[in-house]
Amino acid sequence: MQKIKCKDQVIVLTGKDKGKTGTVLKVLDLRGKKKAASPMRVIVEGLNMVKKHVRGNPQQEKPGGIIEKEASIDISNVALVNPNTGKADKVGFKFLEKENRKVRVFKSTGEVVDV
Repeated sequence: MQKIKCKDQVIVLTGKDKGKTGTVLKVLDLRGKKKAASPMRVIVEGLNMVKKHVRGNPQQEKPGGIIEKEASIDISNVALVNPNTGKADKVGFKFLEKENRKVRVFKSTGEVVDV
């Protein structure tokens, strides 16, 4: 189970978009593919925008040019936003004995993240 999942509201902790919030579009798991310090990365909607030069393809009728798209951010540089406080919060795990399932909880309040 992951601490950050798709469609979570996150805040960026470091970098050029520090303090901005957005929704996670995709979680990239690079374990085994790259030798990186942290093999998990996320793509956040509207944040860490980069310009990419794209070659056109006349056979597929795709125009070339410069497009802007979201680049990935290391998962250690984002944190889940607590909807009650509006601030970054750490995430832990708790086992619900009644329903026999593992859920994510905010460390500060103990409130369940998953519904």
